[in-house]
Amino acid sequence: MQGCPVLEIDLDKITANAERVVAKCWEKGIEVLGVTKGFSAMQQIVGAMLAGGIEGLADARMENIVELRKQNFQNPITLLRIPRLSNVNNVVQYADTSINSEVAVIRALAAAALQLGKRHNIMLMVDVGDLREGIMQENVLDTVRQIGGLPGVNFIGIGTNMGCFGGILPSVNNLGLLVELGLAVERQLGHRLEVISGGGTSTLLLVESDLIPAGINQLRIGEGILLGTDTTNNRGIPWLYQDAFRLRAEVIEVKDKPSVPIGEVGKDAFGNTPQFIDAGIRKRAILALGKQDVYIEGIFPLEGKAKILGASSDHTIVDITDAGQELAVGDELVFGLTYPGLLSASDSRYVEKRFKGGKIL
Repeated sequence: MQGCPVLEIDLDKITANAERVVAKCWEKGIEVLGVTKGFSAMQQIVGAMLAGGIEGLADARMENIVELRKQNFQNPITLLRIPRLSNVNNVVQYADTSINSEVAVIRALAAAALQLGKRHNIMLMVDVGDLREGIMQENVLDTVRQIGGLPGVNFIGIGTNMGCFGGILPSVNNLGLLVELGLAVERQLGHRLEVISGGGTSTLLLVESDLIPAGINQLRIGEGILLGTDTTNNRGIPWLYQDAFRLRAEVIEVKDKPSVPIGEVGKDAFGNTPQFIDAGIRKRAILALGKQDVYIEGIFPLEGKAKILGASSDHTIVDITDAGQELAVGDELVFGLTYPGLLSASDSRYVEKRFKGGKIL
């Protein structure tokens, strides 16, 4: 793949981040599931997570889970997207646990588990404000009644999602409500729940601040371990590495050009009407990197004051007038990535993946 954009992956930094997250959460009695969807469950990165003390894995894509099983990863795996009714057999066959909010799907999972001679773990998702998946709070006890006695499945606990749709931050109040609902379920069932899952990376701030409600005993962490960032709280996590991933793209043109295109403006190749600010003549680099390679809005140049001006399918145009170094054709520009940028780069067959450190599997 010579000449392709390159995603550099530092496995040792991912392992170190995993170790730190696991240790921080363990102090509060919280298990960490390592979320693998952000890097398409590449086995080298999964190995780095496991080396850092992660035991349970989690992914939203059945394709990734199936591939992990084919690679002989025996760790418990949770499916993080509500199962499709049409795919319950695969879910039971390959995932130990799934998150759920529809009784009809849970019943189908139970039937599939009986047919396959398995038992499948069910975590019931509860909506405490973000309005993505989950049953409403007033329906929790009735839903538990409907699924509690189903053969083929184990109802192991409740969980919630925070920040991914509505941007709602985890708090003492909303996670405290989840714990209270868990206690109500326990009273109804007459036994303790195995899991009360309090969200993902955005909940780490409550752990750090010693504000996490007692009773939350699981978090599902991807972004924090991979990038050391917490998008929902708009911060870099100071005790984690933020540079485990870097994207490199080659410069294929350098020219001084006007900052405003010349002629009548129509739509660009993606149907948008571009707008430009006249900043005079600027030095611009074109990169062998485009929207077909990566989500451009999810990357940012690390070189001085270089600025992405825009991109087409195959090219990214960067203003390098104020960059910290002279760039010429054949040089590379290096980018950091946000979580959406990492999602797209990891999944792109046009981006070479290059690993360093760790134990290459």
